[in-house]
Amino acid sequence: MRAGFSEADTHADPLVQFERWFKDALAAQLPLANAMTLATVSAEGAPNARVVLLKGLEDGGFVFYTNYESRKGRQLAENPLACLVFLWAPLERQVRIEGRVEKVTAAESDKYFLSRPLGARLSAHASAQSAVVADRNFLESALQIQKAKHGEIPPRPPHWGGYRVVPASIEFWQGRENRLHDRLLYTSVRGAWKIERLAP
Repeated sequence: MRAGFSEADTHADPLVQFERWFKDALAAQLPLANAMTLATVSAEGAPNARVVLLKGLEDGGFVFYTNYESRKGRQLAENPLACLVFLWAPLERQVRIEGRVEKVTAAESDKYFLSRPLGARLSAHASAQSAVVADRNFLESALQIQKAKHGEIPPRPPHWGGYRVVPASIEFWQGRENRLHDRLLYTSVRGAWKIERLAP
C-alpha cells in the first residue's frame, strides 16, 4: 500500500502538485502516463467521455490537440466546460480536473502540428474525425490523396488545433488501506487556491 497524502505534503499551487505526481508516473515508467479521460457535455446535456493525451501544462492549463469539428470539438463549442481524469493505477493515484476550455493560439497549434510525424499530419487532413465513413479503404484512399496533394510538408488544417482546460478545481486521490483514501480538493476562490479534505 502506498504512503498517504496529507495536507503537509501538498504544494500550495495544484499545478505544481500535479507536475510532481506526473513526474512520479513518468519515473515509474507507466504506459501512457499522459493519457487522460476527457468528459464533455452536449448542448442537450448528454455526457460523453473519451481518452486523449496531455501534450503540455501551459499558461495555467492542461493542453491537448484534436479536430475542432469532431464530436468533442462540437460539444466544446456548445459548452466550453470539461472534466479530465488521470488514473495511475500502479501508484494508486487519480487526479480529477474540472474547468473551462479555451483554444490555444494558432501559433501554438502550428508549432505542435509541425512536431508530429508526417503520417499524423496527413491524417489530420484525410480524416473528418467522428464522421461516418464507408470502410477502411475510404480512409486509406483519403490519406493517399492528401499525401499526393501536400507531399512532405502538409500545413496545419484550420479545423485542427489545441485546447487548454483551465482548472477551477483539481482533486488528488491517493489510495489507502481499508478504503480510507486520501482526497484533497483544490478549489479556485477569487484567484487563490483553497485546499479541503474530502471523505473517501
